[in-house]
Amino acid sequence: MIAIIEAGGKQYLVTPEEKLKIEKAGIEAGEAISFKTLLIADETGASLEIGAPYLETAAAGTVVANTRTRKIIVRKFKNKVRYRRTAGHRQHQTEVKISKLS
Repeated sequence: MIAIIEAGGKQYLVTPEEKLKIEKAGIEAGEAISFKTLLIADETGASLEIGAPYLETAAAGTVVANTRTRKIIVRKFKNKVRYRRTAGHRQHQTEVKISKLS
């Protein structure tokens, strides 16, 4: 069974028991989360449900952890004027384990 879900304005192709990292959801670890489902199908493609735009059934998962990505270094430099700036950024993300595709 596979599904296409929407989370944080992005779409993901998921299978049951799969772990994926999405944008920060604001839900604590161990809590349940549901996703808007766009498509559900089996691996062979024999049964296929396509939403217009969403299906009434929702994919469910459990939040594993709230983490941050690796640091990205941003540097600004202007030649001959001694202008140098360095900044870093770490994006927040939520790790989710997909439990059920209905």
